[in-house]
Amino acid sequence: MNKHNMIPRLDIRKLTVELQGKKILQDVSLQLQHGQIGSILGPSGCGKTTLLRSLAGFQQITSGEIYVHDKLFSKPGYSLAPENRHIGMMFQDLALFPHLTVEQNISFGLKTLSQLEQQSRTKNVLELTELDQQEKKYPHQLSGGQQQRVALARALAPKPSILLLDEPFSSLDPDLREQVATQVRKILKHENVTAILVTHDQHEAFAMADEVGVMEKGTIAQWDSAYNIYHQPKTRFVADFVGLGSMIPATVVDNETLETEFGKISGELSNKFSIGDQVDLLLRPDDIPHDDSSHITALVEEKRFRGAEFLYKLRLQSGNEVLCYAPSHHNHTIGEPIGIKLDLEHLVVFPQEI
Repeated sequence: MNKHNMIPRLDIRKLTVELQGKKILQDVSLQLQHGQIGSILGPSGCGKTTLLRSLAGFQQITSGEIYVHDKLFSKPGYSLAPENRHIGMMFQDLALFPHLTVEQNISFGLKTLSQLEQQSRTKNVLELTELDQQEKKYPHQLSGGQQQRVALARALAPKPSILLLDEPFSSLDPDLREQVATQVRKILKHENVTAILVTHDQHEAFAMADEVGVMEKGTIAQWDSAYNIYHQPKTRFVADFVGLGSMIPATVVDNETLETEFGKISGELSNKFSIGDQVDLLLRPDDIPHDDSSHITALVEEKRFRGAEFLYKLRLQSGNEVLCYAPSHHNHTIGEPIGIKLDLEHLVVFPQEI
């Protein structure tokens, strides 16, 4: 790999943004390589949109720097004008022009190209987004998913250096969201576009992104693969925000053994602890298989039918509650005891909250 290819497409270094004396973003650092898709995942008000506005050049930054392929975009006292950043945007409300056809919406940002180049690029992205049969229609004549693809095609048409997506799927039904996110990922990968998606929906983030950043109160709590964010969360906030799970108390026996109400459990501990420390062990529903032959039982408190499986909320003999997935032909009644076991590949533990 030559040196040119090793320069990150996007390089955010210790970005801090203060508004009216309040830090909205604090020491945010992340990198994306060319063609990578990142997602910023977090609750409302954590600073996600401020990060996108800083990248687009709409927000002055207090400290830190933003580089795009080694070119300085922002530092305190300097901000490259938004129109010179060559950044594409796809918004929550899509912002399609109702009086323009699909074709006209897409070619709108190509005014600097010749007529022939405009036609060629528009045709190209119409085919890419499978809208080539809809080009003469107006936005109101399209389905929600098709409108999403028009907004994407319009954002991609000028070949932006980075594409920013601000909760673009939030108006869609939850079932459709993941499907559209997967389609959008395929299109972005085909075009080798570097992109950042901002969302509060983890399924959307996981369907779309190569790297996920979980944001908490203006800081990135963890920047990692979706798999690691789910299975190896670095903080209790990340563990709680991403995926279902529960915590049970445990005592550290040594640096790879815990004593729990399930007995002794061995595995690599996610954090360093001293012998005798009281900790909380994270258990995901997929860590607790249903097993009729197990000597450990728990009472069914609640059940949710998920089609192929049930999600059971179980009460252990200690009174602690855990979640468990079971195939849907294991249909147990509320109050019934069922056998369970632990199947942990790694032990995710946090200091007990006092």
